[in-house]
Amino acid sequence: MEDLISLAVMNPRDNVATAVRDLTAGEKVKTEDGMEIELLNNIPFGHKVAIKDIAHGAEVTKYGEPIGLAVASITVGEHTHVHNVDGARGRGDKASNV
Repeated sequence: MEDLISLAVMNPRDNVATAVRDLTAGEKVKTEDGMEIELLNNIPFGHKVAIKDIAHGAEVTKYGEPIGLAVASITVGEHTHVHNVDGARGRGDKASNV
């Protein structure tokens, strides 16, 4: 395991963290608070990775706020992106009476 921090957690309530560099499947990485995670997929710089198991249909949380819903169960260390999250922010089709 590297001693470098590889994942940024924005809020203690978050269930995802952001990759601060390109990460490789099988790599063991750390968050700022010392949480250690083994990656299940390659994670590109700036993308999210699950730091807690997320059930199908559960909220995906970043910045302490929900950013979408899991469209499949997501395991700790798994790439968390458009293939397994239905994003709710910035979507015109989700806006209420605009």
